[in-house]
Amino acid sequence: MRLSSLRVGLLVPENNTTMHPELTATLPAQSTCQRVGIQRAPGLLTLPDLGPYVDQAMHLAAGFTGLVDVTVYGCTAAGILAGPARDAEIAARLEQVTSVPAVTTAGAMIAWLRAHSARRIALVTPYHDSVNDDLARFLGAASIDVHCLSTFRAAGVAELGRITAEQVEARAVELMSEQGAGCDALFIGCSQLPTQSILDGLRARFGCPVSSSIHATGWQVLQRMSAGVAA
Repeated sequence: MRLSSLRVGLLVPENNTTMHPELTATLPAQSTCQRVGIQRAPGLLTLPDLGPYVDQAMHLAAGFTGLVDVTVYGCTAAGILAGPARDAEIAARLEQVTSVPAVTTAGAMIAWLRAHSARRIALVTPYHDSVNDDLARFLGAASIDVHCLSTFRAAGVAELGRITAEQVEARAVELMSEQGAGCDALFIGCSQLPTQSILDGLRARFGCPVSSSIHATGWQVLQRMSAGVAA
């Protein structure tokens, strides 16, 4: 395995049309990314849904065995709902199933924020208040404070899928301009929100670290795999 040609296995909710192309764009040029969709109801994911959802992900991940160098569990909301300890358990189970390193989007978010010394952040999400509260607790467990928040409150996966990069950028600019003073970083949460085309502009405009669920996941994949090569 060479970092110039990673083979990534991506598990995402079946409705997610954004993460595969945007994650692939973060990888070395000769890399491949094999996507498998996890079936889910059209409504928002809830705690009772989580057990069957994760079990399905494990069953699908078994198909990656011998074919990938790293597995990505690309559902931010599922990781948030699980909480830090259970999200780490999901990663460990994926590694047992596939025999390769695993990265979760929720875990990558924490890793990226810690690496950039972000303790007070501005946050853009598509979630309803209950999920935003779960996300704030998830971040708080890592001593990261959500100083200000802007949310689309998407009613379901169809509405979520219609949110454009331009709309995300507008939300981020408004939030940072009005409430972002003193924030260490700007983070855009959710692996369905398109961000690849807007991150550089936001960094230049506000002069602070800016990332998203997809960007942080790609970053964490490279961190994990680079450490493996170095070892």
